[in-house]
Amino acid sequence: MKLSVYVLGRDVGVLEQVGDFKSVLTYHAGAAENDLISLTMPVRTESYVWDDQLPPVLQMNLPEGYLLQVLQEQFGPHVGASPIALLSVIGRNMVGRLQVAATGADLGEPAKPFEVAALLKGDNSEAAFAQLVRQHATSGVSGVVPKFLDAQQVALVPLAAHRKTSLITHRHIIKGSSHRLPFIALNEYLCMQVASRVMPAAKTEVSDDGQALVVHRFDVNRNGQPHWGMEDFCSLLGLRPAAKYDTTWERIARAVRDHVPGNRRLETFRQLATVLLLTYALRNADCHAKNLALLYTSRDDVHLSPTYDMLTTCVYAGYQHNPPGIEFMGKKTWTPGKNLQKFIAATFGIALKEQLQMVEAISDAVADVGPRVREAMKAHSGFSDIGKRMLMAWAEGINGLREERVYAIGDWKAGAAFKSFSAPPKLVSPKVKVGSSPLPGKR
Repeated sequence: MKLSVYVLGRDVGVLEQVGDFKSVLTYHAGAAENDLISLTMPVRTESYVWDDQLPPVLQMNLPEGYLLQVLQEQFGPHVGASPIALLSVIGRNMVGRLQVAATGADLGEPAKPFEVAALLKGDNSEAAFAQLVRQHATSGVSGVVPKFLDAQQVALVPLAAHRKTSLITHRHIIKGSSHRLPFIALNEYLCMQVASRVMPAAKTEVSDDGQALVVHRFDVNRNGQPHWGMEDFCSLLGLRPAAKYDTTWERIARAVRDHVPGNRRLETFRQLATVLLLTYALRNADCHAKNLALLYTSRDDVHLSPTYDMLTTCVYAGYQHNPPGIEFMGKKTWTPGKNLQKFIAATFGIALKEQLQMVEAISDAVADVGPRVREAMKAHSGFSDIGKRMLMAWAEGINGLREERVYAIGDWKAGAAFKSFSAPPKLVSPKVKVGSSPLPGKR
């Protein structure tokens, strides 16, 4: 199978699958220097050969988990279930400035505009998602979501059965919650409010019922047209998406040195240091290589994307004991001691004095957002225990950074929001039976 690869609508190269486990990407002779498909693949006459079914930058755009399974089941009988075949289905609607289509095919009309107000005001996120899908089923990811979110299908395969669900539109990424991760949309919204107070962050809005999150895309221009190339650190490090936890902050720093121009490198390291500190403050164990990305228009115009996908993961059963997602100095631990400041100074070049200012700013941001968590607890009874756990996790995270063995800043003035509430029930991890069949009836 051959696919044409487009940059901002320009046909710049051809991707071809060779055998079962090799792919070849070749730029057209007239491709301009700034029409690079990846920061790791500058324009050249020689083809790029990968001992994999897709180059990393295109693997980055394949859905994961349940959505990938649905793609394979629904489109496999028609186009095949290989990654390149599935890419031919979703390739018209990818994050970033790349598009992919079968050679000779028309890219088609741009995605229809979407007004988020109806979704945000809705009181049933499943119904809102179903309506959204019916209106936006014209492109890759959107075209597959109706297979399990269409109004006539919801009763059979409800949104709540899945761990996470997201949908890409022209200007937004829409995320839903689930029974397994209730109010995860509201969780992310509140964490993003903290992040936005200390660093560039994706703009987010949450629905009135707290079950759907709208993330405004930062890879498009004011008119919703693709502008920036976007490449996460799985792609930059040549990792498959499934290996998103199998890297280190040291490797991420080396990738920054390889791809970010010198005049923007220190600011990029400042932002990465802030992200790292935020993961400790918010107890976010889901910070991995796919949740960090570079934006670019050319090799001379590269910078870190606004932060996104910030969560407090430890508030959910089964995730409460997870370590940080990315290791440094050979460890993944919530009690890094002085190694944290030493690592940030040595690897990112951020002096201790500036690190202390970062910790103070994050402490203030958490204290500022605390009352909003309490407001959400009052507005949504089902969020009450989750909100309590978030406040407790944030307090533990901030105090952990400020304690003598880490930054030795001293006591934190958390504010009233972090006091005067009863302890939530203890989380119990669900028991998973390995090897049992779902076929026998219950006794």
